[in-house]
Amino acid sequence: MAWQGYVDTNLVGTGHVSKAAIIGHDGNKWAASAGFNVTAEEGKKLLGGFKDASTVQGAGVTIGGVKYMTLKADPRSIYGKKGATGVVAVKTGKAVLIGFYDENVQPGQATNVVEKLADYLIENNY
Repeated sequence: MAWQGYVDTNLVGTGHVSKAAIIGHDGNKWAASAGFNVTAEEGKKLLGGFKDASTVQGAGVTIGGVKYMTLKADPRSIYGKKGATGVVAVKTGKAVLIGFYDENVQPGQATNVVEKLADYLIENNY
């Protein structure tokens, strides 16, 4: 599967996600926007938040070297915010989609894009 195409077309290409990445359940990056570096350590901590929301609810979540206040954390989705920017992370059967939005994007639009792509991947056993 061409994961970079999902990042470039289905996430960033919508205009509602500024940068994006797709990581595996081991925390390793499968694809990412240029300059959006999600480390394996950040990925593993994010994955831990899907298993135990308390690990990211108080401490926040760090993605691409930026710490975000956690707005939502459950077994499917983790949302973080820092000022007018934020991240949306959604876990599928085999991957985690991470979308970053800047101050020019409405958070709800970014959330909708990432959640809908996750639904599509889940429906197709990914």
